Amino acid sequence: MERAHTAEEFIAALRALRICSGLSYRQLEGRAAARGDTLASSTIATALGRATLPREPFVAAFTRACGLGETEVQRWLDARLRLALGQQPPGPRTEPVSPGTDEQATPDTAEADPEPQSGHRNRQMRLIAAAAIGAGAALGIQLLLSALSAPHSTTTATHPVRGLSILAVGSWAQIHPARTPRLCVTEGRDRTHHYATAIAAQDSCAQAAPPHTYVEPVGENLVQIQWHHPKYGIGCLTLLRDGPGRDLIEPRDDCAEDNPAQQFRIEPIGPPASAHFLLRPAATGQCLSVRDQDTAEGAEIVEGRCSGARDQEFLITLIPPA
Repeated sequence: MERAHTAEEFIAALRALRICSGLSYRQLEGRAAARGDTLASSTIATALGRATLPREPFVAAFTRACGLGETEVQRWLDARLRLALGQQPPGPRTEPVSPGTDEQATPDTAEADPEPQSGHRNRQMRLIAAAAIGAGAALGIQLLLSALSAPHSTTTATHPVRGLSILAVGSWAQIHPARTPRLCVTEGRDRTHHYATAIAAQDSCAQAAPPHTYVEPVGENLVQIQWHHPKYGIGCLTLLRDGPGRDLIEPRDDCAEDNPAQQFRIEPIGPPASAHFLLRPAATGQCLSVRDQDTAEGAEIVEGRCSGARDQEFLITLIPPA
């Protein structure tokens, strides 16, 4: 963090700090509220998905929520102020020292690396190490060593979901029924009137905001699909297993990363360039589809047997932060 040369590197260090903390966005929001800070989980998702410098109150509330003491928090604030003023960090920009050596790689050495993958890896390690400077005292050496040896970094190069370049911390997205790409999966109502609350349905993308859709990986090819609403907060799409809303998908505010009813497996189908996917609830292994293969606006998204029909194919488009 104190060696960050750009806002992008500073954001990458914040992402690394969040992963080291092991806390979800909602947990960070709760910890901040307990301290009297305001830190909406939707704000966290947006700030960590950008490449621009976040505001000072956000950095303070976020680093406190991650478990840092006031001394460490102030170091993050000082680093942010330095970047905001356009100042460079003190000392030369160096690569992390390998165990068992007393030499450091210079920038020229890194640029001359004949293997681009190795140079990219070195940069990843530097970003994680930057976060470790501020996080070590609060989070423990063992946790940080695990972060340094992790095969993936928190940069935009991670691919936790096959076929989608989703960030390790999640990405904003639009989900479209493949047959009707002008429509988006968004908030709707049960047209049979058997279930009264909001559910997932297909509707015009122009009418799809709010809520904004956020896809957060919770396992290999496994995601939680969140709706961020300016009035109702965050709701996680949840498969209804019984009652009048059975097989419908409802946004619920009791988000839990370990709840199978709120986990969806994303499976690419067809040519890689098509970006067509099946969405399969982890709780049942079946497939999401459009009720009665309807192409009309307002048709409900439901769970059913995987049939190979076109109404079970979805397009997922990653979009910049709102």
